[in-house]
Amino acid sequence: MKNLLALAAIGEVIAGLLVLVYPPIVVKLLFGAEISGVGIVVSRIAGISLIALGFACWPGDIATRALCGMLTYSALAAVYLIYLGLGNEWSGKLLWPAAAGHTVLTILLVRTWFQKRKSSREKT
Repeated sequence: MKNLLALAAIGEVIAGLLVLVYPPIVVKLLFGAEISGVGIVVSRIAGISLIALGFACWPGDIATRALCGMLTYSALAAVYLIYLGLGNEWSGKLLWPAAAGHTVLTILLVRTWFQKRKSSREKT
């Protein structure tokens, strides 16, 4: 089962990277349709989600993998939202609050990650 889970996780990360890097080709190959504008933005968020899902599903300690998946998603989402906001092309009323929320969540998750690592080192 671990091998199957690892294979699925790798597949999701690869798919996520492809969607993140070049969404139009993935959408064209999957659905036979063209996308542009906000469709590319939303596709990239989906790609970020697939990458995080891959990390979260990697075999191992469930709590650590869940933390890794959420940290990956939140950090990449924060960076991408900030990038969008600085580009001034896509800037809705909730863009900056969403970017700030993901940034704060990323900081809290990183803090939790280091606390978890510290406590596991102290046990050994």
